Amino acid sequence: MAKARRVKELSFVMPNRQGLLSEVTAALSSAKVNITSICAFEMDNSACFMLTTDSAAKARRAISALGAEIESEDVVAVEMPNRVGELRKVAERIAAAGINVYYMYGTTGTGGRSTCLFKTSDDRKAIRVINK
Repeated sequence: MAKARRVKELSFVMPNRQGLLSEVTAALSSAKVNITSICAFEMDNSACFMLTTDSAAKARRAISALGAEIESEDVVAVEMPNRVGELRKVAERIAAAGINVYYMYGTTGTGGRSTCLFKTSDDRKAIRVINK
């Protein structure tokens, strides 16, 4: 069964360059911050990052030291069994409730669980219908 909760996501954009991911992850690990999810991509010569951590405040300080302007917002973290059709069930609940998904990313984890992060048109309602 899926379990949804609200988490703080940090996002920032920096000029893309070789080694930037190494710099970002080094700053976070030096600050003793664990990354719990990450999405990073290049667009128009910029590196775009979205991540959640075990300490948003410490992560914000560490990344700010690299010169990045950080935005933060609440997103929905959904932990679910890592089985065929589980994401489908979550997506169907969100759709049936009339909620639009703006973006999502995810990963499989250890112990037969996976986690997906969603930004929706109504995160509070999404959490409620997923946890039903």
